[in-house]
Amino acid sequence: MDTFENIARKEGYQLIAGVDEAGRGPLAGPVVAAAVILPPDYVNSQINDSKKLSSAKREKLYEIIEKDSLAIGMRVVDADIIDNVNILQASLKAMRDAVLELSVSPDFLLVDGLHCIPIITPQRPLVKGDSLSVSIAAASIIAKVSRDRIMEMYHRQYPQYNFQKNKGYGTREHINAIRRFGVCKIHRKSFHVKNLNQSSFDFSI
Repeated sequence: MDTFENIARKEGYQLIAGVDEAGRGPLAGPVVAAAVILPPDYVNSQINDSKKLSSAKREKLYEIIEKDSLAIGMRVVDADIIDNVNILQASLKAMRDAVLELSVSPDFLLVDGLHCIPIITPQRPLVKGDSLSVSIAAASIIAKVSRDRIMEMYHRQYPQYNFQKNKGYGTREHINAIRRFGVCKIHRKSFHVKNLNQSSFDFSI
């Protein structure tokens, strides 16, 4: 999990930040991005793609990463901005802002996905980077735990959608709740999804 960090260090970079986001796919809630700089030669075999970990494991690793990292940046982009600029641009903005939030400036970025983020710092995008880079995996855990906590907060405000369980994703229960109660402030009204019968389902109706 440190191959790409080692390649960057051989190229002369020292402060390497992993960058990832959580929440591109849901129908509601923000996209959350994190950037994490780990110490050189940092090893923790438990750190992995957040999607492969249980909620309890992510919470435990969140605390470990928070304690062990040299710096963490985290930023949130809400549903209204997602609707205005589209989810890809919102994700890239969140990742850029997370990097800018770091208390220590990185000299190289490892970014999960296909796209570079709009910042001048040298960087390398990695498809499925959260399974290939310990730095990106650490960022994925910070982003995922942070977003889940936000959605649990929204659950208390909008309990009819059960955000505590579905975290805003388009589950059967969530779509049925939208049909019953309509959309709320944090739904992404630009999103078009398939309903349970596979016909077009538009939040605007």
